[in-house]
Amino acid sequence: MEHPIYNTHVKLLAFDLLSLTQTPSPSSSSSHSISFSRKGLLLSRAETVGTVTSLHLKPNKFLKFVVDDGTGCITCVLWLNHLHSPYFSRRNPSDVRLIANAANRFASEVKLGVTARVRGRITTYRGKVQITVSDVVVERDPNAETLHWLDCLRLARKVYDVLPQRKLA
Repeated sequence: MEHPIYNTHVKLLAFDLLSLTQTPSPSSSSSHSISFSRKGLLLSRAETVGTVTSLHLKPNKFLKFVVDDGTGCITCVLWLNHLHSPYFSRRNPSDVRLIANAANRFASEVKLGVTARVRGRITTYRGKVQITVSDVVVERDPNAETLHWLDCLRLARKVYDVLPQRKLA
């Protein structure tokens, strides 16, 4: 069965992210053996918007920060080790430098108290759901968080809860 939004960054509130259920990956060829489901709908990526309430930087390794959207807090991890990671050693060095430069630029913009839009892969660490960041944007619009809430509610009612759902074994 096809999974219509599996590789899409779905807009979710922290409350929804924290209530996801872990399931086996729908594709055995996937490099990640764990997926997540929301009411039976398989998801792998998410977008959330909220206020950065905590920062922990390990230079050249990662930036861990927490985003609070009013419904809960989501830990986000932005990896900064692209130039030293064996994962990237087989990739084109100029591509890896571009990815590393983008990650460093994202990290430099994340500050305590800013409203950030975070997109990335849904993962777990020590049993807790988190987002492994692919990109982060500091929002300048004071209405961004409210608009994200409205988008989440509309998408949940009209899209996520309406799509055909996979029967979990």
